[in-house]
Amino acid sequence: MRPFLTYVFCFFYAISFSQEKQYTSYFDINYFKGNIALHNNDILHLIKGHPEGVIVSWNKKTYGFNDWEQRYNYPDYGVSFIYQNLKNDVLGNNYSLYGHYNFYFFKRNLMMRIGQGLALTTNPYDKETNYRNNAFGSKLLSSTYVMLNYKKEKIIGDFGLQAGLSLIHYSNANVKAPNTSINSMTFNLGVTYNLDEEEPEYVTTLSEIGKEKFTEPLKYNVVFRTGINESDVVGSGQFPFYIFSSYVDKRINRKSAFQLGADVFFSNFLKEYIYYRSVSFPEESTTGHEDYKRVGVFVGHELFVNKTSLITQFGCYVYYPFDFEGRTYIRAGLKRYINDKWFGALTLKSHGAKAEAVEFGIGIRL
Repeated sequence: MRPFLTYVFCFFYAISFSQEKQYTSYFDINYFKGNIALHNNDILHLIKGHPEGVIVSWNKKTYGFNDWEQRYNYPDYGVSFIYQNLKNDVLGNNYSLYGHYNFYFFKRNLMMRIGQGLALTTNPYDKETNYRNNAFGSKLLSSTYVMLNYKKEKIIGDFGLQAGLSLIHYSNANVKAPNTSINSMTFNLGVTYNLDEEEPEYVTTLSEIGKEKFTEPLKYNVVFRTGINESDVVGSGQFPFYIFSSYVDKRINRKSAFQLGADVFFSNFLKEYIYYRSVSFPEESTTGHEDYKRVGVFVGHELFVNKTSLITQFGCYVYYPFDFEGRTYIRAGLKRYINDKWFGALTLKSHGAKAEAVEFGIGIRL
């Protein structure tokens, strides 16, 4: 599932930071090997061998010159490249580019990296030459990876070591069928190399607990989202969708806000799918005249990181004339604030682990 993305996204949140202060940077290169997780029985025939590859990353350190850096324990941000051999001629190889954040815990010995970007696969589905590849319906994919590593820098000179686990996800979020997706669970071992001999001291102006109280009045948001997608019926065609959302949010501190709102969905792929079910399965109750529109209500959370924020929403359809993938849905993704009011959004909507659409949005927060 996870969204994602797809989107100009790999740089959506890894750029636009202040360069006026002194920063340092480092490279890391990691070899990984593991297994494809069986999240869907339809990909049993694709699980062969042990996928392996390499992750190469450039990372920029932060030292608290901006307040958000201190709130998140001085994270790194940067760019990653992944090459992965999926050990299956049907799947081929994947090449991916990401923007990422590194977050630190336990005296900066434990690092969690979250990366989002785009992948190019060498052997996507083709009805004549590669009909067995039901994982990737298109050559261009969205990809997310999560890395959890124990890390020690500068063990020998500027060289350090890190090791841990990585989860790598590939999907086109039903932009084109088929799309069962692939998740790789891997072990990684890597080397780090610091590019700068000296590092500045960490700024701790926000270290005193209780000095950072922050509240805002209720804010009202209106968002328009769009994109293209296809049903799971291969060859049924790609259609545009339009989503109108309105919600109110309450920011409780510098990091978090809670949301309550509603969505109206105009999903043209669903109109085609309803017609397909009525013609292909006359024994079913589908007549072909069911309304393809849906209305949902949702609760959500927004996590603010600098000008970028992570949103998660859980919704339930209150107007649901045709049964498609169940009454509940999830939305997750990123917002990027252009100024104090306007923002862009890139989100993934899914029903459980089954993606429905990648949504490109623009909105206003008043």
